[in-house]
Amino acid sequence: MDIAKCLAVIDELCAADFPRQYGRTAVGEGGPGYLTAELQTSGDFYEDGGSEREETEAQYEADRDALGERLRGKWGPAQKFSLYSTFERGVDGEDLDEPWASLSDHVPDVHLWRTDAGRWVALGVSQWDTELPFQLLAVVTVMDPP
Repeated sequence: MDIAKCLAVIDELCAADFPRQYGRTAVGEGGPGYLTAELQTSGDFYEDGGSEREETEAQYEADRDALGERLRGKWGPAQKFSLYSTFERGVDGEDLDEPWASLSDHVPDVHLWRTDAGRWVALGVSQWDTELPFQLLAVVTVMDPP
């Protein structure tokens, strides 16, 4: 992982205007009030049998933590925020704000900071299913966590 590049992307997201409508961006996706960047994506695990999956998951979590240490110097210690209850509330039919609703479908928890400008920055490790790639995601939003 290139930490300097990831930090630059996060800085760009923090300074950017939010899109008026949901759509793809140069580094991920965005919508009213949020931007998401796909900082890093692994290969898939269809042929793996599970052996590399655990190692890759551990590496992505370590990369998130290393990036979080750099952000700690900027905004202080992260809040660790579980998205499990958000996922459950969505499954039960509650209408939840984006990006939290869709993020909770594939990211179990995030490391979260509040910037001086009042935006939230979240780092999380995503995986939609056991055969699919891991992603290290950065989210910048004005929507308060649920």
